[in-house]
Amino acid sequence: MVSSHIEILLVEDSESDAELTLRSLDRASLGQAVHWVKDGEEALEYLFRTGRYLERPPGDPRLILLDLKLPKVGGLEVLGRLKSDRRTRHIPVVVLTSSDEHTDLRRCYDLHVNSYLVKPLDFERFSRQIGELGQYWLLANRTLPAGQSAT
Repeated sequence: MVSSHIEILLVEDSESDAELTLRSLDRASLGQAVHWVKDGEEALEYLFRTGRYLERPPGDPRLILLDLKLPKVGGLEVLGRLKSDRRTRHIPVVVLTSSDEHTDLRRCYDLHVNSYLVKPLDFERFSRQIGELGQYWLLANRTLPAGQSAT
């Protein structure tokens, strides 16, 4: 079981997609460990502790689920900022998008995304996929201790 502090940052502007993701994580017993933000600007504020998250307690999410098509600051820009900053580049980022475009896939891997998943249209497949990725990234995958960077 995951600890009670925030383990997953969900960056998703679609309320229905966020609801499906949260429900799927809950089915996998990972729902209590999610913080949901609705645009790229809010995601960056959360991760870098600025703006409305200036007083956020220390600690980074163990996983970021990132949509690409976001208002204010797009997912590609969020990914680029995270992976280019030594404070956040170690956080695994899984792009969870409806885009099956080769150019989006290429750009994400050029920016060092950890995984790229196209959202299945079928709820059961989507739910199973979300549960499996949560189990892998939070329980099976090993990460650096909080506060340590790879360089």
